[in-house]
Amino acid sequence: MEWYDFAVYGFFAATIGKLFFPSDDPVISLIASFGTFAAGFLVRPLGGLVFGRIGDMVGRQRAMYLSVMAMGVPTMLMGLLPTYASIGIWAPILLVSIRLVQGLSVGGEYTSSLVYMVEQAPAGRRAFSAVWGAWGATAGTLLGSGVGFLVASLLTPEQLVTWGWRLAFFMGGGVAFFGLLLRRSVHAEQPVSLSKAPQVDIFTRYRWDVLRVAFLNIGFSVAFYTIFVYSVSFLEQVAHFSDQKALRNNSIAMAFILVVMPISAWLSDRYGRKKVLSVGFILLTLTAIPLFHMIGQGIRWVTILCQLALALPVGIVSGAIAATNVELMPRDIRCTGLAFSYNLSVGVFGGLTPMVITWLTEYLHNPSAPGYWVAAAAAISTVTLLFTVKETSRQSL
Repeated sequence: MEWYDFAVYGFFAATIGKLFFPSDDPVISLIASFGTFAAGFLVRPLGGLVFGRIGDMVGRQRAMYLSVMAMGVPTMLMGLLPTYASIGIWAPILLVSIRLVQGLSVGGEYTSSLVYMVEQAPAGRRAFSAVWGAWGATAGTLLGSGVGFLVASLLTPEQLVTWGWRLAFFMGGGVAFFGLLLRRSVHAEQPVSLSKAPQVDIFTRYRWDVLRVAFLNIGFSVAFYTIFVYSVSFLEQVAHFSDQKALRNNSIAMAFILVVMPISAWLSDRYGRKKVLSVGFILLTLTAIPLFHMIGQGIRWVTILCQLALALPVGIVSGAIAATNVELMPRDIRCTGLAFSYNLSVGVFGGLTPMVITWLTEYLHNPSAPGYWVAAAAAISTVTLLFTVKETSRQSL
């Protein structure tokens, strides 16, 4: 539910760009809208430091409890925001402020959940336990895409721009209530950290562990936000799909990845993290450019098949990397270190991805442009995995 709130913005980026960043050039409005999307990501490392420290020093449960509140309330406010036509420059200022609060929340929530699930997992099933955190985040993003598809299908384009986009944010407001009910039933052991200042230790004693996890997650972050968030705008702007068809394709691809993820997690528990991750990252490196080139041609069935082909390696990586991230992080700074390193990677590379690719596609006039970005990021993670990461599936936490 929390990831529905955070991701739904990306699916209405084009509409929000018109309303909050009006310009004669629609590409400029879209880039400005994705800039706000990026702002929510760029503060995630800070949120990771805040909530990660709470997780290490006070407890995993408290960190998860507070973060869910910091997501639900801003989402409701997003649906109530007046547009640029009503209050001028204050509209984008308020929009950016809300996204910053949401970014702080996500920065601590996701990784705290992963740490909790891996630490509580039965022997030999850490990846299969952790994958449901990643699965929930992906399912929340799918829910945002599905709601966007439903709204776009039931309303006219005029209604969608006037008030329809607000419905998606109002629906996400229930996250605070339901999230609190769910988190009350979560009981985690008190932290066992020996570090008195984990937010300092991650930059000194454990800095290499933090950097390694950050580099390992670059490929996944860029691929996920390119294929499942930016692709909606790509299909609309480059392949000339309607809002409805673009969101439909995106929802199908995300449903497919939900099937792949648990299978990948089971395989990584059985055969090892490194083997599974290698397959996913190498596939992304080799196939991203040709597949995006074919998607840009706008041929209906070719497009959806290519999107599924891109979703496959992302699902493979996602199923194995959640547990790997936790296993690579030393116990004493596990919450803080993972929250900062993961969110540094996702915040800088994942968050900037839609804006960078929008500019890159416009500058190069080449439908393969998103593939260049994905392939380069996946190559960085492949090198990191092959040369710096040892097998972690059997090591003690």
